[in-house]
Amino acid sequence: MRILLLIALLTLPANTVMSQGFETRAPIAVIIDQDTGTVLFEKNAREPMPPASMTKIMTLYVVFERLAAGALSLDDRFSVSDDAWRRGGFASGSSTMCLNPGEKVRVEDLIKGVVVLSGNDAAITLAENISGSEPAFAKLMTERAHELGLSSVNFVNATGWPAKGHEISAFDLAKLSQLMIDKFPEYYTYFVQKEYDWCKAAPSNRYNRNPLLSLFEGADGLKTGYTKEAGYGLVASAIRDGERRILVTSGLQVRRDRSRVSYRLMSAAFREFSVIELFSNNQPVGSVDIYLGAEKSVKVQLATPVNIGIFKPVSRKVRAEIIYSGPISAPIVSGQKLAVLRIYTPGQPVIDVNLVAMHDVSRKGFFGRFITGFVQLIQNSDG
Repeated sequence: MRILLLIALLTLPANTVMSQGFETRAPIAVIIDQDTGTVLFEKNAREPMPPASMTKIMTLYVVFERLAAGALSLDDRFSVSDDAWRRGGFASGSSTMCLNPGEKVRVEDLIKGVVVLSGNDAAITLAENISGSEPAFAKLMTERAHELGLSSVNFVNATGWPAKGHEISAFDLAKLSQLMIDKFPEYYTYFVQKEYDWCKAAPSNRYNRNPLLSLFEGADGLKTGYTKEAGYGLVASAIRDGERRILVTSGLQVRRDRSRVSYRLMSAAFREFSVIELFSNNQPVGSVDIYLGAEKSVKVQLATPVNIGIFKPVSRKVRAEIIYSGPISAPIVSGQKLAVLRIYTPGQPVIDVNLVAMHDVSRKGFFGRFITGFVQLIQNSDG
């Protein structure tokens, strides 16, 4: 196995103070770039966790798909069941839209009730009227999430109420939010709404719990969550200077920490992290040795474009290696996979990207192969 040290991606001024890495008090966190999906930072983000009311992003995703397909209208009216009222209404003591049993509510109002008020009654009402029951809707949510590539998902309900096996990773929550923003821009605007005056039984229950909507310029979504099991969490998105970042935090034990930590993380997402594209199209990354070829080596390039997230203070520590078993026997065809570029970024999982030949290399003729074999025979005898 040949390993060739290849690159140090960025150069900083000589007097730059180098940090060992970015830290946060959040037990679980991830930051991604919206346009590329590049992970800028993650901490315990790949393991499934209880998402609490952040579940409702998936609930709304299913609703928005129905709206986009024309199978549902914002003006359709859904009936509130006794069960939705009992488990999610004002008397339940949970996050509520203050719906009443038998009430018929417009779909758009239910959406606002989920987004702004985090109403469990609103989420259950949407679920029951779309799928017949909340468990059936939760099964639909899970199946659809898996189709979207969110492999960590298992939803038991539409609200995020604590239940055995109800889980998703922070990374998949970030990916889900990325999809939400990309696919439903006309409905995503609901997430920026700061208040919704519906709950007459509790007039103060009108404000969006997302702290970044008020604290962070450019913030426009998505959803908070809290249960004793999950702690305080937030899925947030913000856009500045044409760049959008998505943040997920969870597991915080103090409510005010959700505001402080999320503000710091979102600030860092724009100020301290950047997305770097590795090598442009048709740019050689390096070369690999060829055995019995008309040429001794062939240049290789990335099979697909690659972006990596960089925490700027540790950018000097980013490195990569070309890894392959070689020399590789000719003939070689342009586009043939020959090696792997292994990228090491502090605080990030190792990334492997296929490297392919940039041009053909034909096999030596009989006389050339004979000479090569003869030389190797002499070298082996001398050894």
